[in-house]
Amino acid sequence: MASPSFSSFFFSFFILFSLLPAPSHAGGSFGINYGRVANDLPPASKVVELLKSQGLARVKLYDTDADVLTALANSSISVVVALPNELLSAAAADQSFTDAWVQANISRYYPATPIEAVAVGNEVFVDPKNTTQFLVPAIKNVYASLVKQNISTNIKVSSPIALSALQSSYPSSAGSFKSELIEPVIKPMLDFLRETSSYLMVNAYPFFAYAANADKISLDYALFKENPGVVDSGNGLTYYSLFDAEIDAVFAAMSALQYDDVKMVVTETGWPSKGDEDEVGASEDNAASYNGNLVRRVLKRSGTPLRPNDPLNVFLFALFNEDEKPGPTSERNYGLFYPDEQKVYNIPLTLGKLKGGVESEPTWNVEKSQVPVTRGGRVETTSLHGRTW
Repeated sequence: MASPSFSSFFFSFFILFSLLPAPSHAGGSFGINYGRVANDLPPASKVVELLKSQGLARVKLYDTDADVLTALANSSISVVVALPNELLSAAAADQSFTDAWVQANISRYYPATPIEAVAVGNEVFVDPKNTTQFLVPAIKNVYASLVKQNISTNIKVSSPIALSALQSSYPSSAGSFKSELIEPVIKPMLDFLRETSSYLMVNAYPFFAYAANADKISLDYALFKENPGVVDSGNGLTYYSLFDAEIDAVFAAMSALQYDDVKMVVTETGWPSKGDEDEVGASEDNAASYNGNLVRRVLKRSGTPLRPNDPLNVFLFALFNEDEKPGPTSERNYGLFYPDEQKVYNIPLTLGKLKGGVESEPTWNVEKSQVPVTRGGRVETTSLHGRTW
């Protein structure tokens, strides 16, 4: 793809998310994913108390569980709910289905439960049941059903994509979507997001790229620690974290299709505290470093090198370790908390609790330079999250 011009990267200014309140500081907002693939989790009422005690005001779910949504009522905790992949076909085929679904799962709880968005499906492009063809029609039907209920301006509709939707992601300036997805689904979805003032949901896991290519990617670069930076050969921008490089690859892919005005929310990112022997980097210390530095980076500093004026809005994965998740050991060890609500490790989760800065606090460097460091290249491998890197 042709790289967008440097001037458009650095000098373009866009409006903030219409959904999110403007922060009182330079950074963005922070929330948590509340997955429940476990048999030992506390009741939803206790989880709401835990969220409040940690100062977490945004939570993302993977369904519309009645007990959870009821517990979140009058809590002032904003909620992202989900229509699961297995319902995409029905949602795409008949708006009467989404009318009934919205009435039963959204209108029934809103506004007492402050639902801010609906995630229609999750990482649909890598769904083994091949549900991609249903995604955009389902999104549009859900939105039309929200319009009928007069709540479409307050509740956004989108769908989380994995970075496997990219054909190219390194260097970031060369970011592009897979060609076979562009016309059937990427452009129609981005058109919808633009028309409804919504945002693209993106799941980004530097852990997978690092674990598969630890001999080429610096661990400090992956963990937001101090490092000399990686210069993008295409646009001259310097990156100090693999996370920022991954996010900007998606921005570059959007820019290549002329969707610079569409915003983004990182709906999943995290690092496991335990893994199998072949899961390089999975450890409690590394998880604490990644997630702790991520919080500092999101809350204390705006933007990415490519979009320095757009605040980052991020949902960490995940609230709890989930003992019934299949796959390698790491899949069951992304949580900040054990099911008994004890911390797996201690990190600050709010701006008020932060002490000091990210271990590397760079000012975005837009000058070309020669830095002799290993580049964070992309490798193709499959994770049990359903993501390909």
